[in-house]
Amino acid sequence: MLDAIRLGKLRLKNRIVMPAMATNKAAGDGEVTESQIKHYAERAKGVGLIIAEHSYVTPSGKLSPNQLGIHDDKLIPGISKLAKAVHRHRTPIAVQISHAGGRTMSSVIGAQPFGPSPVLVFQETPKELNIEEIDEVVEAFGQAARRAVEAGFDAVEVHGAHGFLLNQFLSPLTNKRGDEYGGSLEKRTRFPIRVFKRVRKEVGQDFPLLYRLGADDFREGGLSLNDTKIFAGMLVDAGVDSIDVSAGIGGSNPQGLSGQGYLFNLAEAIKRVVKVPVIGVGGVTEAEFADKAVREGKVDLVAVGRALLADPEWAMKAVKTLKRK
Repeated sequence: MLDAIRLGKLRLKNRIVMPAMATNKAAGDGEVTESQIKHYAERAKGVGLIIAEHSYVTPSGKLSPNQLGIHDDKLIPGISKLAKAVHRHRTPIAVQISHAGGRTMSSVIGAQPFGPSPVLVFQETPKELNIEEIDEVVEAFGQAARRAVEAGFDAVEVHGAHGFLLNQFLSPLTNKRGDEYGGSLEKRTRFPIRVFKRVRKEVGQDFPLLYRLGADDFREGGLSLNDTKIFAGMLVDAGVDSIDVSAGIGGSNPQGLSGQGYLFNLAEAIKRVVKVPVIGVGGVTEAEFADKAVREGKVDLVAVGRALLADPEWAMKAVKTLKRK
């Protein structure tokens, strides 16, 4: 757990990751706030990597009123302050870029949400994206990645889990299209792979890119691990530097799952089929548990979310605990 590791060219001092978790502390226009900056700076000590919360790439993809934005160049100075605040603790920081698609609501974005198909899975039935709109979203991801680089982030994570737009295209529950973006697994992967390749093209071959993978929808008829193992290989071929494995089309905390490492079995399965570092997540509260999972080869890195929310010094304490062993 305390061994260094590389995600592409980015060297992490240890395997502790603070995953992207919404703070809902941003201003209404997506601007970062001092409260948000303080939140991340307080948790930067001891962790190997911080992944800043999901940031919407276009206003149509905003999930909540006080979500962090990365959709406009005017936001670059603010998010640059966030990155610098974390860097003062000699900790690298990534930012997660996202589009909520059909998971958002008209009350948030002021219009009907859109998605791959007009099927009711979340709060509202979305409008089906046409080809021109798909192209616009792909470009929006690319421009968001450019802003992340300009703001001084060390890596970018593309959000393809938790029922967000990329997950919606991949899942047969939400993608009922009959064109080149729907039907077979190959066609359902087309949009998320296009997004990832556009981001890669924008940031260059050497910039570290992560992908948050929803490895299983946990709903009948939804995306399965067999599908996502194939998709993970496609991401590697497209140049991903690390895969961050989560699950659940309805969100990051699927019902009926509990205990430390409740999603590690999915991360371990993905790890068996790829040759890039895999991040495991799921209710981790004890440093010894995380360390054992890494040493047994189940995961390469461990994301610690709620424990770090509850105790900003969790990582520092974990490092001390493991050094005493």
